[in-house]
Amino acid sequence: MNAEPHGTRETVTYALTGARGGFARTLLAQTRFTPDVEPAVLCDLDTEGVLALAAELGFPAEGPGSLTVATDRAGIEAARAAGRTAVIADISLLAGAAYDILVEATGSPAVGYRAARTALTGGHHVAMVSKEVDSVSGIELASLAADSGLVYTTATGDQPANLIQLFTWAHGLGLEIVAIGKSGEYDLVFDPERGTVTQLDETIDAPALGGLLKLDRESPEGVRTTLAARAEAVAGLKRSAAADYCEMSVVATSTGFTPDVEAMHYPVARTAELADVYALREHGGVVTRPGVVDVFSVLRLPEEASFAGGVFVVVRTHDTVTWELLRQKGHVVSRDGRYACVYLPYHLMGVETPTTLRDAVLRGIPAGSPSPAQHAVLAGRATEDLSAGTVLTMGGHHHEVTGVAPVLLAAADAPADTAPLYLAAHATLVRDVAAGSLLTLDDVSGYDPDLLAAWNAGRDAYPTAPTTP
Repeated sequence: MNAEPHGTRETVTYALTGARGGFARTLLAQTRFTPDVEPAVLCDLDTEGVLALAAELGFPAEGPGSLTVATDRAGIEAARAAGRTAVIADISLLAGAAYDILVEATGSPAVGYRAARTALTGGHHVAMVSKEVDSVSGIELASLAADSGLVYTTATGDQPANLIQLFTWAHGLGLEIVAIGKSGEYDLVFDPERGTVTQLDETIDAPALGGLLKLDRESPEGVRTTLAARAEAVAGLKRSAAADYCEMSVVATSTGFTPDVEAMHYPVARTAELADVYALREHGGVVTRPGVVDVFSVLRLPEEASFAGGVFVVVRTHDTVTWELLRQKGHVVSRDGRYACVYLPYHLMGVETPTTLRDAVLRGIPAGSPSPAQHAVLAGRATEDLSAGTVLTMGGHHHEVTGVAPVLLAAADAPADTAPLYLAAHATLVRDVAAGSLLTLDDVSGYDPDLLAAWNAGRDAYPTAPTTP
């Protein structure tokens, strides 16, 4: 690895929205130590909170490298002329600011979309952290960037970019990829002595898991039977999250891989089992065809290392001798030798994002497909009978939508009037929607018209077709 990134000392400057958020903190914490990647403008409604965060992270209080609040364009220019980072509350001020690339991290579909579009029309690259924005308008924004000679990209460090890059790597090697995916946000940690399983800060009794730690790979139905029993044992835990579906929709856009089922399989699996779990059903696994994107819940013991929200690809092996050699070296190969799993057990959030910022600005390379297409649709099904007038509130750490379960549909299976989940978020139902129904555009009003236009433009910009990375 070169100590001098790309052999240059050129500085990359970035603007950051949602600068008080968790992702922003990880990026700011790391770019304290990357002199060639520098924050130019930080945008957040809580400017005092941003200043406090910077102080906590060790940014200097005065002089070059320090932060100062600016309320107009002149204030931003003065801050930058003095080598300081401008902190702003008014996102519209970004339009006139000088920087190389916007890191969009508001998590707000409408606000984030406008910020990204404004950046691109103003000649700035965009690294999209807000997957909610990407799931609705990412294709249109990528098209706009391409037309302008700019880069629109996912951000390395978050799972979509990491998985797309792992997929691209495997594809480039000529590996035959069967399935790709990531682990859920939090592991299932089983305590054999207590017979309990813990997910983050919630613990339930699950003594049955003690007899299910080993996957049954002997009988034709053994793998699926074990997985079904594990799922039953942890049924008291909510293992899926809207964020998972959203991230996999972004991955589908760049890879062409689509969900096998709209709720995804979410098997409860140990890392060493993934090559068996994601084998084709005819070989005992869970997937019905090659080309599947999915999420699994990590099952591990307290002393075992976490998958850390990492990503994986499952590939066909073909040459038995080669992969038996690799099995001996510790790689995950299925019991029958037909499949192997290659994985990255980490996602470092903003700590890793400087690599994307350098690649986009200095080399014009996105951490995603340069020609994304609408391969999957992130939509929602009512989880209960919803009455006309209900506001579909979005909230929580994972941006769940009240009364609506996220589903990921292959684009070919999604009705033309399907409402994208994060277009419908915060909209109001104009008619009753029965439990189990897929939300449609005719069900809701009050959504952002510009975001709808971006959604439609994205669907028109590139026809649905397999993507070659």
